Parts: sequence; structure tokens; C-alpha cells
Amino acid sequence: MYMTIEQAQSQKQSANKKQRDTIKMPNPEAIVNAMGTKSLVFVGMMGCGKTAIGRITASALGLKFYDADKEIEHAADLSVPEIFEKYGEAYFRSGEEKVIQRLLKDGPCVLSLGGGAFMSEATRKACEELAISVWLKADIEILLTRVMKRPGTRPILQTGNPRQTLIDLSIKRDPIYALADLHVESSKISKGRTRDTLLIALAKHLGTES
Repeated sequence: MYMTIEQAQSQKQSANKKQRDTIKMPNPEAIVNAMGTKSLVFVGMMGCGKTAIGRITASALGLKFYDADKEIEHAADLSVPEIFEKYGEAYFRSGEEKVIQRLLKDGPCVLSLGGGAFMSEATRKACEELAISVWLKADIEILLTRVMKRPGTRPILQTGNPRQTLIDLSIKRDPIYALADLHVESSKISKGRTRDTLLIALAKHLGTES
């Protein structure tokens, strides 16, 4: 007997829920206590889900969430594309370092960084001292699908071949992202699955597994 699309989706959702229910999730309060004054920082390529996962992770932990790019835009009263166009990338990166360091010093919080932010040695040093860093990983095709939904917001991809640009950036940046404390795959299934995987990895890293 054939199932309708709705029946198949319902069955898949039930199976996913059953699997989640069998996984013993760590205690958020224990995680936050173990973090102390440190923040949780998400790094990775544009489109990997740093903002979406960061926001729901912050909610789960009861911490404030910040998107570094949004904070930079607020400080400059300009959008990221406008900053690139008006002042150039070097100016943007300098301001980015200052904003990130300020947010981390005011922690604890959950902070998502722009794709190029972790390339800065000063930013990596601040993350090492003041945060636990998470590399949120996703394959190129997923990244491209996500970022091309809003191509105008990605000035670094304004090239004749965005896909190749993304591949070249990934090759250059991945070895630096790999310096992060934790590596977590960005789930193709759901944001909640990625968050849960992260919380389990974070609890293990901090030694607070239930």
C-alpha cells in the first residue's frame, strides 16, 4: 500500500521524535555553570547555520544571543555590503575584531561570527581566552543553496562564479576553522538535531554529561 506524502512526512517526524526521546540530553544549567564566564562562539562558512543554531542554542541555555554581523551593522549604522562598498574589507575586518572582543568581554553569551572573522589571529586569541568555539560544518552544496537565497547580502560572493568562490574560500578557511574547540555537523534534517548534537558535545567537553 502506498503512503501519501503527508503520511510519509508524519511517519518520518514520529521516527525522529522517538529517536530524540531515547537520547538523554545534558542539563543546560550544568553546562552554563561549567562554562563560567566563557561564551559559546560559532564559527564556519557563510550559510552553515551559525545564526539559526546559535539562537536556539542560546535559548536552550538561557543566555543572550548576538550575531556579530548585526552588531557591526548597528555600530556602523550601515549594512555589511554598504561597509564593504564604502570602506573596503580591511576596514570591515578591523571593526569586526573590536566588536567581537567587546561582546566576549561582556559575556557569557552565545555569539555567531561572520564567515571570515575567525581568520583573524586577534579574534582567535580572544575566542581561546574568553570562549568555547564551535565549528559548524556543512558541505558546499548545502552552503550554496542557502547563501544564494539572499545573494545580495554576501558581498564576498559577488563574482562570476559564486560556487567556485565558495569552494576556494572553504579550502582556505577550513584548516583555520578546524582550530575550534568543537566540530559539529550542520544537520540536513533539522536545526533542533544540530542543537542537540552540539549540547551533547559541549557537555562532554566540559565534563558535565548526565
